[in-house]
This record gives sequence, C-alpha cells and structure tokens, in this order.
Amino acid sequence: MGEGRCSGNSTNVITMLILCMFVFHPKMICAEIFTVGDGQGWSFGVENWPAGKTFKAGDTLVFNYAPALHNVVKVSAADFNACVPKPLSGSTVFTSGADRIVLVKGTNFFLCGIPGHCGAGQKIAVNAI
Repeated sequence: MGEGRCSGNSTNVITMLILCMFVFHPKMICAEIFTVGDGQGWSFGVENWPAGKTFKAGDTLVFNYAPALHNVVKVSAADFNACVPKPLSGSTVFTSGADRIVLVKGTNFFLCGIPGHCGAGQKIAVNAI
C-alpha cells in the first residue's frame, strides 16, 4: 500500500519549522520573568533588588504595585540619576499595577514618577547582557 502524496513531507516540514524556531529565536526560548522587588513588589527601597541577578535581553520584568500609589517610567541614565520621570522616546508611563516590560540589551533604567518616590529608592537600573 502506497503512502499519500504529503504523508512523509508534512512531518518533515513541521519538524523543520520547529527546529528553525529554536535556532532563530533563542531569546524567546531562554527568556526569564522576574518580579521586581520579589514579594514586596514595586515599592520603596527596591533600588538594590537587581544586585546578584543576571538579566538577559528579552527577559521580562513584572512590576506589581497599587496603581493609585505608584507608576513605572523607563528613563535615560541622566534622568534616572536626577530622578526625572521623563519617558524615553517611544516609551510611556506604565500605570496598570501589573506592568510587564521586556529588557533590551544594555542598562535599562526605571523609576516611579510620583514626586518623592524615586528619591525614596523606588528606582532600579537593570543591566541586560
């Protein structure tokens, strides 16, 4: 009994597509999810939270907080150091209370834009390799 025209080829095509996904999208496969501040969430005093952790481009940071009290702003290094909540070009002020932000290669700077919060340590610098 002969095989149908596509019976062997369709399995090979699917296998090749899956292999291509692994080869061409390794960041998606290996990306990790980190909850900023761990159980404390995005709050005061999280400035040292990234210490000792290894981050890669494509990893996701989850910022959990009460939206009525905080927000998240991705900023430049200068604005981070000066606690100026000016969003990077193409970015926005995040206000959902459960924000998920994908890291880009290099240092990613985040702070809370509510007056006084950045100065109280609600900011983080995360270096992604």
